[in-house]
Amino acid sequence: MRCATCGEGLAAGTERCPTCGAAQGASWATRSGDRLVPTDLQRCPRCGYRGEGISYFSRPGHVGLLIGVSLFTYGIGGLVYWLARRKHHICPNCGLGWEYSNREIGSGAAQDSFPGSVSPQKLPSGGGKRRFMGSAMVLFASFLIMMGFLEFEAALIVVGSVLGAGGSGTFFWGWKALQERRQAVTTGMQREILRLADGRGGTLTVTEVAASLNLSLPAAEKLLVSMDDGFRVRSEITDDGVIVYEFPEVQHRKQIEG
Repeated sequence: MRCATCGEGLAAGTERCPTCGAAQGASWATRSGDRLVPTDLQRCPRCGYRGEGISYFSRPGHVGLLIGVSLFTYGIGGLVYWLARRKHHICPNCGLGWEYSNREIGSGAAQDSFPGSVSPQKLPSGGGKRRFMGSAMVLFASFLIMMGFLEFEAALIVVGSVLGAGGSGTFFWGWKALQERRQAVTTGMQREILRLADGRGGTLTVTEVAASLNLSLPAAEKLLVSMDDGFRVRSEITDDGVIVYEFPEVQHRKQIEG
């Protein structure tokens, strides 16, 4: 499933999005009489399956691959493979990664159309595959170097060193992509806060942002603090001890435009 606020791919049963902090949970809508149906159905873009994804290692082929990787890497590669994929979900029909599925409202065809949310299609890749590949390369390189020292084989040490350098570069490439994705999510959330401030007369509180964008209070506060530059966004404490975030350009728009 996906986070309804930022579009991050989530495992089934996730209570809060690890990227934006939004609370998750099954939402329901009434259709045709009193029958209730979930509004967070997903559709596989490859085979058209509608429903929920299954655990990655529910497929026998993936289990066999896990065993094969473990045998050829003395268990190290299998452990890395399991850690990287244990929280992933796939289509039970064709095996496509469930992060590529499309959200549907009831049985309609609306896909990821959430007011005030960041469209997943606009988010850059998180570099998960690159980080996984880089980690696997580094672990395998470590094994080669260790075997090279034990067997006094310089060639193994050289190959392991080159492979390790390549794995490190691949991992940090994926890590950079993850940071770029998180920044894109933050930028999108800040944009939604600006829209909210425009509709609230240029003043917001943490509680208002959390309630309107379905965020936890710490996540909403973190976003507002990141925007507080003392100029375009500034925080003030009222006589009642409430922290209010003001957006002067929004508050004085009429004077500015006039």
